[in-house]
Amino acid sequence: MNDPLIIGGHTFQSRFILGSGKFSLEMTRAVIENGGVEMATLALRRANAGGKENILDYIPKGITLLPNTSGARTALEAVRIARLSRELGCGDFVKIEIIPDSKYLMPDNRETIQATEILSKEGFIVMPYMMPDLVAARALKDAGAAAIMPLGAPIGSNKGLLTKDFVKMIVEEIDLPVIVDAGIGRPSQACEAMELGVDAVMANTAVATAGDVALMAKAFKLAIEAGRMAYLSGPGRVLQDRGSASSPLTGFLQD
Repeated sequence: MNDPLIIGGHTFQSRFILGSGKFSLEMTRAVIENGGVEMATLALRRANAGGKENILDYIPKGITLLPNTSGARTALEAVRIARLSRELGCGDFVKIEIIPDSKYLMPDNRETIQATEILSKEGFIVMPYMMPDLVAARALKDAGAAAIMPLGAPIGSNKGLLTKDFVKMIVEEIDLPVIVDAGIGRPSQACEAMELGVDAVMANTAVATAGDVALMAKAFKLAIEAGRMAYLSGPGRVLQDRGSASSPLTGFLQD
């Protein structure tokens, strides 16, 4: 099926984006390969250039790196991290993640909009992580975002698509790729998100905490593909107050 995902002028066939922060370095390659992943996040602190343990040594060639600004509490901190990632050779993609709240880990939409505007003017392909708010999503688009990344549930919670109605608003109103990031805990939940019309799903904790992480990565790959196909096919109607025969009954057993 020729159905590419295009972000910032770059084309991807996979709609499964891997958040790599919770994987051991040894498992990173296996998860990427089993999940058919073409883009993976990279926490700058794990790109230990010249050190003994460098995550870049475990990411297969051809994978697009998505450095994130994990640890940033303000727009200016996020901008500094993004600039440093570019200097280290991680490319122009950046996931803006600004979290001043250490208890609930909720992103700061206002600071995220500010960082997005600064970095997009510097030529970065900015993918901001945000609370699913339509007004903020519009502001992020105006600020130059290449995609919008609303959370499905709190980071690491595996609670699923708790923000379903708000994500759907963004899908329907924002003409940018929409990627559900954070909270997706099962392949079935990833499939549900794709059926809404989101363009991709990012997962980290759900895969990293599985008994067999490589197998779970493959399950996410297949679920995301199934959800996308279901969305494109146009799901059938839902009847609220009655049934409908699956085979015609008119004339049944008549002479």
